Amino acid sequence: MRWEVNPFYCDSIKETYPYNSGNRLLNLVDMSIFDFLTGNMDRHHYEIFTRFGDEGFLLHLDNARGFGKHSQDEMSILAPLSQCCMIKSSTLLRLKLLAQPKFRLSEVMRESLRGDSLRPVLTKPHLLALDRRLQKILQVVQTCIRRLSKAKVVTKDFIESTVEPVTAKQATTGRSKAR
Repeated sequence: MRWEVNPFYCDSIKETYPYNSGNRLLNLVDMSIFDFLTGNMDRHHYEIFTRFGDEGFLLHLDNARGFGKHSQDEMSILAPLSQCCMIKSSTLLRLKLLAQPKFRLSEVMRESLRGDSLRPVLTKPHLLALDRRLQKILQVVQTCIRRLSKAKVVTKDFIESTVEPVTAKQATTGRSKAR
């Protein structure tokens, strides 16, 4: 992925439709957090459900490598978060909740999977990896907040799209429609 080889990739993606307007970039950050928690190191692209317009939601397809290596935390998966330094308020609140001893992510997951007929679905090292990775995500967010401020990093959950899509013809002629 370009994120992994270009430490300034977010700077360019923030200027590109559809990432420069609406929720697409925030949704991509959420997906990278999910992939990091599960250790999914091979997401090369994503699909989007656009039935209701360009603000559709991302589909998390191809999670086959998730929960593979419990001892490896590939920080490059978090590149969208660490480079863009933005996270939805609701995502951060949930992550902080799951970091609390009473609602520890590993325990919530263990309890959720307890009734599964294929149990144990996740081994103890995989469950503990969730807690370790969650702490690393929160550390990345804290680093961003220290650098930029909480107001610039933690965003509201829904950002209304302010830019119209640019067609291929408009892109070549340099014209685009803006609201």
